[in-house]
Parts: sequence; structure tokens; C-alpha cells
Amino acid sequence: MPETINQKSEPYMKTRYIIYSMLVIGLVALIGYRIHKNKEEGAGGGKGKGGGKQGNAPVRVYGTVVKTGTFANTLSLSGTLEANEEIKVTAEVSGIVRSINFQEGSTVSKGQVLLRIDDSELRAQLSQATTKQALAAQTEHRAKLLLQKEAISQEEYDTALADLKSQQAQTQLIQAQIAKTIIRAPFSGRIGLRTISVGDYVTPATVIANLVSINPLKVQLAVPEKYADRLKVGSALSFTVNGSTEKHTATIYALEPAIDANTRTLKLRAKVPNPDGKLLPGSFAKISLPLAIVKNAILIPSEAVIPVLNGKQVYVSKNGKAEQVLIETSERTDKDVLVTSGLHVGDTVLTSGIMALKVDMPVKVELKGR
Repeated sequence: MPETINQKSEPYMKTRYIIYSMLVIGLVALIGYRIHKNKEEGAGGGKGKGGGKQGNAPVRVYGTVVKTGTFANTLSLSGTLEANEEIKVTAEVSGIVRSINFQEGSTVSKGQVLLRIDDSELRAQLSQATTKQALAAQTEHRAKLLLQKEAISQEEYDTALADLKSQQAQTQLIQAQIAKTIIRAPFSGRIGLRTISVGDYVTPATVIANLVSINPLKVQLAVPEKYADRLKVGSALSFTVNGSTEKHTATIYALEPAIDANTRTLKLRAKVPNPDGKLLPGSFAKISLPLAIVKNAILIPSEAVIPVLNGKQVYVSKNGKAEQVLIETSERTDKDVLVTSGLHVGDTVLTSGIMALKVDMPVKVELKGR
């Protein structure tokens, strides 16, 4: 029996030996292949760093030639159009509406009669007051004649005179109330939709209609406080409204005297002509506010600027090689930076691959227009 078992296991052991041997040979071959490839890559990398001819090949980069131009830095803001003047038309006295003298949505002139309230009761009171005033005037006149003849005392005359003045004041009061039954437009403008009809009873709390003056219109906006020192009365701004691409120009006419502590902004207002009435109060305005205009300015793309410990720098191409230049900047926009020193007209500023560039590295520049 033992001999039979050994005879059967011998082929099995040989098979396992062959398989293990093939696995070992394959692993050694793979390791050798990787070592060989790594050596080739290392040799190629050495050449790229200057070990061979390939390392001297210039790096292809994009660049732009420095030119001068006009720099206009603008601030994009949102604002609201407001009426130049706006009121809610109301009555000063209570009463029944006898006539409405305006068309809804029409233009009215300053002083134009808009509404009449029934004044019949007040006119009756006025008639009574006028009669009493006339009687008091006669009494005062007789008392004056008697005083001159020393038939009455000064005190009696003063009483008659006081009664006359009281009646005169009562008459004037009723006349003023009658005048208030006629409601007039306090300024020229466009009147809105009325809320009352003839025969309605109105009180001073009743809003009859809205009256707005829309030529010119006001543009109200708030500017971050860091730009407050650049705002001046008389400066111009431009804006568009929703649903239109037409640009409108407004002129700043007033600034708040203090910064809003809650929003850290400064409010200002500008006026815009609106002779045709296209612009409506309450509209949302997309505003472009110029902050600085510099002529003969040197502008470079913002992607060319590299922040460094002691300021900012750029790479320029000189004699086919990259060189570092320290620069000073001031204003900037989304695309451009205004350079105040460090660059000159005609310099070629590199705009791509700048993080991989080194001083004196050969470069081949492809110029991009601006």
C-alpha cells in the first residue's frame, strides 16, 4: 500500500514544481522589464533637464506685447428707479364726492382740480358766519362812536371789537374748509388708478389715487464703503432695466453724509431724463458705475501676474529667454491689471505656463492679440 501512494503523488509534485517555476520566471521577467523602462525614462528625463539636445528646446508659451490704452474701472451694482416726486392723493376734509375731474393714467398739471367734495353744509355755515360778522362790525362801529363821545367805557368798546374779530376768524375758518373741498394737483405728473367714485364718502384717511412725477426719474443705489471716496456729485453712471438692452445715463446729484453702519454702504441718488415716459418708477436697474479712468495706462492680463513675498512679478521674454520682473499695480478688473511700474511699452509679457517657467529658460512665444 505505501508504495502505491508514493507512485501516485510523484506526478502531482512534479506538476506543482513546474507551475511554481513558471510563476517565478514570469515575476523575474516583469521586474526586469520595469527596471529597464525606468532606466529609459530616467535617461529621457535627464535629457529634458539639460542633459542632451532635447533639454535645450524652447518651451512654447503664449504672450502679449505691452501697449498703452485707456483704463476704465467700473463697478457693477443694482439699484431702483424712483419717481422724482410721489404722493398719495387724499382729502383734507370728510364729505361726499360730487365730481372727479381727472382721467385715470393721464397727465395732470400743477394746480389742476382733481376732485370736488360736497360743500353745501359748509357754505350754509359760511352764510351764517358772514351775517354774524356783519352784525358784529356794526356793533363795533357804534361802540367806537360812543367811545369818542365818552358815552361808554374803553372796556365796553374792547368787548365789541373782540366779538368782531372772533366772527371774522370764524368766517375765515369756514372759507378755508370750503377751499379744502377742492383737491388740486400739487405738482405736474401722471395720476394713477382711482379708488373712489362719485357719491363715495371720503375721509382724510381715504387714498384717492397716486400721483407721480416721472420726468426726471431718480436712481437710488448703495455703494460699498471702500469706494466712498471716489464718488462725486456730478459724476455720470449708466444703467439698463429688465426687458431692455438700451443704456441710459444718469448724473449723481446727492450723497448721504454718512455710511450705513448696518450694510457698510453709502447711499446715493442720480437723476435721469425721462421725457418719453419709457422708464417707470420701481424698475430694477443694472448699474455700471465708473470708478477710475486712466489714460496712457499699461494693462496686462490678470493671469500673467504672480504674487510673491515682496510684491508681484511677471515673466517677460528677452532674447528668447524668460526673465522675472517685479511690478507694482493699482486698479484691476476681472481681466486686466493696471501696472504702475516695472514694465515698459514693447515688453513681451508671458501669459501661459508661468508657474513652470524658470529664469533663463528658453521660450518660444506665440503672441495673442488683446
